[in-house]
Amino acid sequence: MQKSTPAGRPRSDLNATVFAATLRSVRELGYAGATMDRIAAEAGVAKTTLYRRWPSKGALIVDCLLDAIGVVPLEGETRDAMLETAVRWAAEKIGEPGVGAAFAGVFSEAINDPALREILNTRFQAPYLAVLREALKEPEQRILLIVDVIAGTLLHRLGISGRPMVEEDVDALIAMTQGLLR
Repeated sequence: MQKSTPAGRPRSDLNATVFAATLRSVRELGYAGATMDRIAAEAGVAKTTLYRRWPSKGALIVDCLLDAIGVVPLEGETRDAMLETAVRWAAEKIGEPGVGAAFAGVFSEAINDPALREILNTRFQAPYLAVLREALKEPEQRILLIVDVIAGTLLHRLGISGRPMVEEDVDALIAMTQGLLR
């Protein structure tokens, strides 16, 4: 007797296809232009396939960003060294095609969308805050300020210039955020 296989693509393959299509759509059309219809067409799936997994475009973007960004590297023996690796990593990730625009778009949308804001807080920000708080041995309010300075500065630069921050300015951002640990 022959074994039957489930219909459709494996979930991990589907997610990879959808996430690639999402970033491509955001890069080409901007956050607002990257509709669920457009992302579904780009991924070669039905729009209902997207909505079965993600209740909104914002929720899809959050999962896409989590996949694209991964785990924050905290390398080094000192808090300054760990923070330096985190800032360089954030600058690199936000500079990747589509990632910075997806970040900025989902953050802007969350201002007026409490459900998306909750997704961002619980699924996206909270895990990174916990890792940084543990590694840097700082209270949550200080870690929030450090994250705000890093992400806000990197996204502002990208939004104003259309380009990722240059290395010299990343060095200055590192020095500034290290000063917040004193």
